[in-house]
Amino acid sequence: MKQFKIQVASKIPGIKFQDKSGGELQLIKDGNVVAVIKDEKDYVTVTIKNNTFKYDKWYTKPEHLAETIKIYVERS
Repeated sequence: MKQFKIQVASKIPGIKFQDKSGGELQLIKDGNVVAVIKDEKDYVTVTIKNNTFKYDKWYTKPEHLAETIKIYVERS
């Protein structure tokens, strides 16, 4: 998650992070939660506007996931 935070912060100006218990992280922009990231052992789930996407950690690099989040934030 640390590497992911670094990647997101470098790609999205003004993004803030709220760590929750159990490997959950909220991404906050302009006071609104734009995504919820959950670390689930071999997978990372990303919830955006009640849609949940599951990524295999072995195939998804933090920088690629950060780019996906960036695109979503720019479009919303």
